[in-house]
Amino acid sequence: MPASVRAERTAPALAAIAAALLLGGCAGGFAPAYYWQAASGQFDVWRRARPVDAVLADAATPPALRERLTLANEIRDWASREMMLPDNGSYRQYADLQRPFVVWNVFAAGPLSIKPEQSCFPVAGCVSYRGFFAEADARDYAARLAARGLDVHVSGVPAYSTLGWLDDPLLNTFIRYPETELVRLVVHELAHQRVYVRDDTEFNESFASAVEEEGVRRWLARPGKAGLREGFERSQRMRKDFAALVLKYRNALDTLYASDRPRGALLAGKAQLIEQLGTDYLALRDGAWRGFRGYDRWFAQDINNATLASIGLYSGARPAFTALLERSGGLGAFWRTMQELAELPRDTRRARLGLPPMEKTRS
Repeated sequence: MPASVRAERTAPALAAIAAALLLGGCAGGFAPAYYWQAASGQFDVWRRARPVDAVLADAATPPALRERLTLANEIRDWASREMMLPDNGSYRQYADLQRPFVVWNVFAAGPLSIKPEQSCFPVAGCVSYRGFFAEADARDYAARLAARGLDVHVSGVPAYSTLGWLDDPLLNTFIRYPETELVRLVVHELAHQRVYVRDDTEFNESFASAVEEEGVRRWLARPGKAGLREGFERSQRMRKDFAALVLKYRNALDTLYASDRPRGALLAGKAQLIEQLGTDYLALRDGAWRGFRGYDRWFAQDINNATLASIGLYSGARPAFTALLERSGGLGAFWRTMQELAELPRDTRRARLGLPPMEKTRS
């Protein structure tokens, strides 16, 4: 059999195996059905992917999609050249999944804990969520966790990283994002390929969030991008306001749960704090934000420990990484420091970043 044919026929199997190892949870024992959905879901993404150049050359490609893919090509090349991110096959293909999200992540936390439950994967290590390629599967799993008394949160996800094991494609789930958001996403996911620490979701997500912000700033400093800066700065201020508000109440709940109050009083205090969070959001929306309603959908869902924990993973440690970027004086030094941090024990790593030790869980 010619080598090219062997490669074509083995690639789906490799993709399926890699997805199972990356996404297949082993917490609580081996789960064949979960491994199967991970492998088959990744295979479906793989089989739909086409080289971007081929899509651009296809006369049937709509002009709007052609424009977005051309922009994505420019962003992808720039990310490797200017942000020192991996130069590989990721985001050089395009797949239309014909659904709004590629996966749905399930977050869970105890009723009196802000610390998310962990799912452990053979390659990715333990992470603070479990991903499903079908929304129905995610919601079924969330319902089973809720029946055990856990707080749960289901979140649709437009992209995920296979950490360089596979060539992650551009997807319909995010290709039509505004330009700065497309830069943000591509930089974020490629950052995971550059540095990834097993068993530390907050480190991985907060670090990638800081890098994405630096990426957008550098992208907007390029000639011809001045018109995008005002809108980005406005959205960035609101993004930071939102994160600060949520983290304020996340920390207040964490302090409450660490107290020696009776369980009933803790649950009552939890309800009061979450209600106040909603009230403070409305004041922010109708005041400083001048009626901007972009976060209404987030606040319309069931706000609980799992919902708040999901935001904390991406935002909680981000200021520490932003400060590290500023101190480093350049991306080369930053990436060297990141690699050093990745090799340290977690508590040592957090201390180096000026972060407190991980809190203990109270159920």
